[in-house]
Amino acid sequence: MPIRSRLLQSSLVAALLAALAGCVGLDSGGSGPAADAPSYRVGDRWVYRAMDGFRSPVVWDETREVVATGTGRTTVRIAQKGPSVDSVRTEQWSAPGLVLVGAVYDDETRRFTPALERYRFPLSSGQSWNQWVDNYDETAQKQGRINHFVRVRGWEKIVTPAGTFDAIALRVTARLDDEEFWREATTCNYLVWYAPAVRGIVREEKEAQYREKFGAMDGLAAIRSQHALIELVAFKPGKS
Repeated sequence: MPIRSRLLQSSLVAALLAALAGCVGLDSGGSGPAADAPSYRVGDRWVYRAMDGFRSPVVWDETREVVATGTGRTTVRIAQKGPSVDSVRTEQWSAPGLVLVGAVYDDETRRFTPALERYRFPLSSGQSWNQWVDNYDETAQKQGRINHFVRVRGWEKIVTPAGTFDAIALRVTARLDDEEFWREATTCNYLVWYAPAVRGIVREEKEAQYREKFGAMDGLAAIRSQHALIELVAFKPGKS
């Protein structure tokens, strides 16, 4: 594809994602102070209850634990365990919110260049950022480029199995790099709540879909590839 066409396509995708995020973000939360960047400790551990699917969803428990910290690097071990789920991976963060190695869509492992801005601390109501980032997907063994747009919606009271938290909501829209000759790229529309009290996410609602390029519906029918809910069950802080 010519460079000019690629640039035009990138601009149109960015505009579309920004418009979508703006539309879904109209139900903004309350205003409040900015959420500052957390200080992670070895042993910080978050346990979540998760499910993904529709009629017979896949369910699992997910544990995220800080296993190492140091200058310019925090390593987090993420374990998923359920009746049909059993996986372990690690993420590496260069700073709070900046992901060098980690996942965007599911439990894949991607290496980002530059770091993915998952969160841009301090988080404040109305804030937004848009990023095109190159990455190597180790799971698919494929080099690509994704678009990641985040809008901070505002503060809300969120009830979870772990309790009720003051959390700041973020609307995330993303376009992945998994387009094939027969299908378009996956688009993700996520809503996540970050609570300073636990230095992390307390709830995630994740929806994703793609469209086929051929077939009876000529690509008009969206195929939903993700319908997930993740809720905090417990948080245990590490030692100072």
